[in-house]
Amino acid sequence: MHCFINGQFVSIQEARLGIRDLALLRGYGIFDFFRVKDNIPLFVDDHIDRFFRSSEITRLPLPYTKRALKDLVLELIELNNAHRSGIRLLLTGGYSEDAYTPASPNLVITQEPIKPLDASVYQNGVALITHEFQRELPTVKTTGYLTGIWLADKIKAAKAMDVLYYTQGHITELTRSNIFIVQQDNTIKTPAANILPGVTRKNILALPGEKFKVEESVVTLDDLRKAKEVFITSTLKKVVPVIKIDETIYSGGKPGTVTLALLEQFEAFENTWLTDHGVNP
Repeated sequence: MHCFINGQFVSIQEARLGIRDLALLRGYGIFDFFRVKDNIPLFVDDHIDRFFRSSEITRLPLPYTKRALKDLVLELIELNNAHRSGIRLLLTGGYSEDAYTPASPNLVITQEPIKPLDASVYQNGVALITHEFQRELPTVKTTGYLTGIWLADKIKAAKAMDVLYYTQGHITELTRSNIFIVQQDNTIKTPAANILPGVTRKNILALPGEKFKVEESVVTLDDLRKAKEVFITSTLKKVVPVIKIDETIYSGGKPGTVTLALLEQFEAFENTWLTDHGVNP
């Protein structure tokens, strides 16, 4: 496999970054990640837009236009010819002279194999735990995952998939996913503030049309406990039913009907997108 690093394509084995990079010294860096199917990067423009927003907020300038960056991604995909994979865009803080001040960023683009979730995840649903925490710069997809990784043993002990963060009684997001609740009247709500705006989340918000009402708003821990259904979304997970959070059981301990309907809608939407871009889904 090849990658792109600071202006050139090289093999993964040859790629190097120096030990003075601020991403290594202080965890200052951003990234984005999206799937590739039959050499077509899914929703690539949305992901590149978000990468540029992260770049602007963190004041790490990108040395390419959006179009030029997309061309680099397409060139890497053609070079590797890995039909089902993921693309990772990484922009680091650069080689800092004082180990604190950002310098000229390093841009790295890698492609890696991905493994879809087991079908049982969608058929049986998953469990989550909660933890009070607020990410710094929450609208930015940073490389900092300290808290989530630190909680890995606790998540595993609870036989959960992940941890749901909350702050001041309001739920926000998971380590790598957005969250939605389905209220008793089938209204769907997702947190509006202090989150990373996921691309799958964006597509879900646009999906239901007249079938369901979806809104972005404050979602409290009390709202979460009283929810009829809960589901999470991400690039790799798509739409995953949640059947348990801490000690609360949802939809009788099995995936809810609204969640399954949205999963079906999203997969149909994705297949249409792929067909429109010349891929047989």
